[in-house]
Amino acid sequence: MLMRTDPFREFDRLAQHLMGSGTWSRPAPMPMDAYREDDTYVVAFDLPGVVPEAIDIDVERNVLTVKAERRPAADGDKVRMDVSERPLGVFSRRLVLDDTLDTANVTADYDAGVLTLRIPVTRPTEPRKIAVRRGTADHRLPS
Repeated sequence: MLMRTDPFREFDRLAQHLMGSGTWSRPAPMPMDAYREDDTYVVAFDLPGVVPEAIDIDVERNVLTVKAERRPAADGDKVRMDVSERPLGVFSRRLVLDDTLDTANVTADYDAGVLTLRIPVTRPTEPRKIAVRRGTADHRLPS
């Protein structure tokens, strides 16, 4: 059974609001794991309780941005919340990706509250010499 009165409840709620919940202007970070699996780089984000439609993934140049929003599950007008400990609001993470990752072929799956991104690893281009050919065209300025 849950206690109806808790002297620290308002203090906890205020601390959670200040540190745990995110807003669009100041999103909260989300925990992640990143590892290499053969020729694929895998990044997994913990996003329990977030619906897939509330997840936004962008890649611009070599920067990958993941944003998600967790909204209250219960309608505030009809339900009186006794305990609210799960963080709500906006969560965001920005990663700078290496040049050897193929950002054009990133895939995303969401299962059991975990967002998994798979990014193929490409072979780095090898440095090489470029031969300069002697041209036969006349590049004189017209008089």
